[in-house]
Amino acid sequence: MNKDKTKQFIALVGGFLGALYLALNASGISAEWINPQKVDAWVNVLNTGIPIALTFYGVYKNTFIVTDKAKKQEEMLKQKGMK
Repeated sequence: MNKDKTKQFIALVGGFLGALYLALNASGISAEWINPQKVDAWVNVLNTGIPIALTFYGVYKNTFIVTDKAKKQEEMLKQKGMK
């Protein structure tokens, strides 16, 4: 497995874990030992920030609109009939 495939695998697993975490939180399943009174604000930041960061990373890795290199690659794929 090369470096690029490893990054893709980590992004895939991270995205799944973020979605699973949100689903469990929405279902009322949570780890109460992580949630003491003094860190409630940080828990809220993490509850919002981690899934958003994983989502943005997934969108960044799977779209052809962010970088010039990706736009050129998309054009090449269209020319070859692969997209």
